[in-house]
Amino acid sequence: MKLSHILLAGAIGCVAQNVAAENIVATDAYRWVGDSIIQGEFKAYAPDAQHLISNYSARPHFFMPIEKKWSLKNDISSYPQLTTPNMLHTAVYNMALDEMANAVEPDTTLRTGKEWAGVWTRDVSYSIILSMAYLQPEASRISLMKKVNKAGKIIQDTGSGGAWPVSSDRMIWAVAAYELYKVTGDKDWLKYIYPIICRSIEDDLLTVNTDRGLVKGETSFIDWREQSHPKWMQTVDIYGTEAIGTNVVHATAIGVAAKIATILGDKAGAEKYGSLHDKLVKNINDKLWLEDKGYYAMYYYGRNYPIINPRAETLGESLAILYDVADNQRAKTITESNPTTPFGAAIFYPQISDMPSYHNNALWPFVAAYWALANAKAGNENGVLQAIGSIFRPAALFCTNKENFNLDNGDIYTELNSSNMLWCLSGNLAMTFRILFGIHYEEDQMTFKPFVPKALAGTRTLKGYPYRGAKLNITVSGHGDRIKSCTINGKATDVAAISAKKLKGEYDINIVMADNDIAPLKVNNQPNAKAPLTPITWIENGELRWNPIEYIAHYIVLRNGERIATTRQTKFDIVQDGEYQVIGVSTDGIESFASEPRNTVKPIAIQMPGEAVNLLSPEVSYQPKEALEGYYGNGFVEIDHSTDCIDLNVDIETEGTYAITLRYANGNGPVNTENKCAIRTVSVDGNRLGVFVMPTRGVANWNDWGITNPIHANLAPGRHKISIYFADGNENMNLATNHALLDCAFVTLLSE
Repeated sequence: MKLSHILLAGAIGCVAQNVAAENIVATDAYRWVGDSIIQGEFKAYAPDAQHLISNYSARPHFFMPIEKKWSLKNDISSYPQLTTPNMLHTAVYNMALDEMANAVEPDTTLRTGKEWAGVWTRDVSYSIILSMAYLQPEASRISLMKKVNKAGKIIQDTGSGGAWPVSSDRMIWAVAAYELYKVTGDKDWLKYIYPIICRSIEDDLLTVNTDRGLVKGETSFIDWREQSHPKWMQTVDIYGTEAIGTNVVHATAIGVAAKIATILGDKAGAEKYGSLHDKLVKNINDKLWLEDKGYYAMYYYGRNYPIINPRAETLGESLAILYDVADNQRAKTITESNPTTPFGAAIFYPQISDMPSYHNNALWPFVAAYWALANAKAGNENGVLQAIGSIFRPAALFCTNKENFNLDNGDIYTELNSSNMLWCLSGNLAMTFRILFGIHYEEDQMTFKPFVPKALAGTRTLKGYPYRGAKLNITVSGHGDRIKSCTINGKATDVAAISAKKLKGEYDINIVMADNDIAPLKVNNQPNAKAPLTPITWIENGELRWNPIEYIAHYIVLRNGERIATTRQTKFDIVQDGEYQVIGVSTDGIESFASEPRNTVKPIAIQMPGEAVNLLSPEVSYQPKEALEGYYGNGFVEIDHSTDCIDLNVDIETEGTYAITLRYANGNGPVNTENKCAIRTVSVDGNRLGVFVMPTRGVANWNDWGITNPIHANLAPGRHKISIYFADGNENMNLATNHALLDCAFVTLLSE
C-alpha cells in the first residue's frame, strides 16, 4: 500500500475521531478541529509535521491545478524548529518554511510567487515586515536594494496608468527597510536607506500631497482599477483618491524617516519629518474616520468635490492599528466593526456586484495576517482566532500558500492566482512568531508579548531562532495576554525582553502565560454582501437623468459632493449650476458608488500655442497605429524632457474658484502596466499650484484623449497666465520617457 494511501486512510479515521472534539475555530463556512480543517464535504489533515493531505475539489476547468497533498521537500533544519501540541499548526508552519526556501532565487532575491518571477516593491516589503526580515535578512536586503532606481529613489512597480504617482504605495519600502534595521542593528544600512527615503518623500510632497492634508494614490496593493473603483473612474481619477491604506503607509514611512534622522543625528530632518508625520496622522483621523461605522473609510474619490467611499478596507484598517494611527479605543472599535465573512475579513466590504473575484470579493492571506496582528494588538481574542483560521484553512485545503480566494465559497477560482506566494507564506509564519510567541523587534532589543487565545492553550517551543548572531530557544506555555513569569537561561526576569548588546551563543527563554481570560471583544460576523450597480447619469433638457437599477429602494442626489435630495425617480430637476452625482441605495441599505460627476458649467477652452500634428520627440515609445485625429483646433503640443515652459493666457470675468485641466493623450504604454505616466508642474501668475498627471491610456492610443486631474485656483477678474513646465519632482519611474500630447486647457468656474 502506498504511503499516500496509508496517510489518507489515517486522515479519514482521525477526522472521524476529531469531529466531536472541541472546535478551535468554527464559522458558518468551516471548522478547525484538532488537526483537521473541515469545510462541508472537504477535509484537510496533518498526519505528521511533514505532510498535509486534502480531498478538496475546486471548480471544474479552472486553469490552476489543485494540490491534494504537501510533503516536505527542502532542508529546513537551519530555520527555527517549531514544536506545538497541534499537528496541523506544525505542518502548516513547516510548509511555509518549505515554500520560503523555494522563494529564495539564485541571486539571493525573494521571488514573488510561483507564477510571479522577480522582486515587487510592495510584495517584498509587506513580506519583509511580516517575517522575511528575520528569516531571510540577506535576501531581504538584496531585494530591497533591487527596488531603488538610478536616481536613488524607491521604485513604484509597473501599475495603473504608468505606475507612480497613480500608485504611490512604494513608501512601504521604507517601513520594511527599517524593520530590517531593527532585526540586524546595522547602522551602515541606515546610512544607505536614509537618503533614498528622503528623496522619495520629497518627490511625494510635490506630487501626491493634497491641499486637504492627505496623500493621493490608489489603495495600497489593490492595483486592478475596476476591481475596487466605479467603472467611470479613469486612472487619473484613481490618482486623485485619498485612501486609508496608502495614507497610513506614507505616515509610517515619514515617521521612519524621523526616527532614522534622530539616530543619525540629523536634527533638522527629525523635526521636519516628525512634524509631517504628526500632521498626516491627525488629518487621517479627522477626515477618514467614520464614527457611525466604527472604522476608517476606504478612500475619498471624485473630481472637484471628493466624497467618501464608506467601505471598510482590511489592510488599511490593520495598518492604522499596527502603526498607531488609531488610538487604543479606536483600535478596539475597528476590530469589532470591520465586517468579517464566514471565510474571513474581506479585502474590502461590501463587494462590487458586477466584478469577478480578485481584489473584489476576495480574501488574501497576507492581508488576513495583518488583520490578525492588528486584532492581537487591540486585544480581540476571537478576532485573532478567526483571522488565523482564515489563513490556515486555505493553506491546509490547498496544500500551498495560495495568493487569494473567492469570498463566496473559499475556492481559488479568481481572476489570477499563484501557489507559493511570498507574502502569504510570510503572513502564515508571522502568526507563530508575532502572535503566539509575541516576538517584537525594537532598535536595541527583542521583546516578547505573546497573545495566546484560550482555544490554542498549550506549550510551544521554537528552537534555534536567530537574533543578531545568537540562537534563541523560546518556550511559551499556557494562554492569555499577560505573562506570569519569564526566565532567560534559568534566571528570572521582570521584563520579557533580551538586549541586543553582546549577544552570542544560545539562550533558553521560558515564558509562562498567566492563563488569564482576555477581556472579551466582539467580531462583526456578517454574510458576504454586494453593493448595487453604479448609476449612469447624463444631463438632458435641464434635468439630471440616470438609468434605473434593480432592487433599489431609493436614490440619493449629490451636488458639489453634498447630498441634497432623496428620490425613487430616475430624474432630477437642475435649478442650480454645479457638479451632480447619484447614489443608489438597496433595500438592505447598502449604497452603490456615486455616478460619474456631471458638471453644468461650460468651461473656458484655451488652445495650445504652436500646435502641430506630427510626433517628433525621441521619447515616443509607441508610434501611432493610425492617423492622429480627435484634437481641437489645428493640432496639439508635444511635451517631453526638453520642452520649454508652455504659457497660456485666460481672461476671467467672474471672481471665484476655478478648476484647470488639460486634454491630453499618452500612448506610451498600456493602462495596466509599465511606468510612463507623464507629469508636469502648473503655476498661475508665477505661483506653483500643483501637478498635472497624464497616465498612459493604451499602447499607441494617441487618439484616445483624456482629461487630467483638476488644479484649483482662486482667480480675480482680469488676465491670468497659466504655466506648464517640467520641474523637480516631475520625474516618473521610467526616467527616460516622460512624454504626452497636450490638446487644450479647460478653465471651469466652481464657485463664486
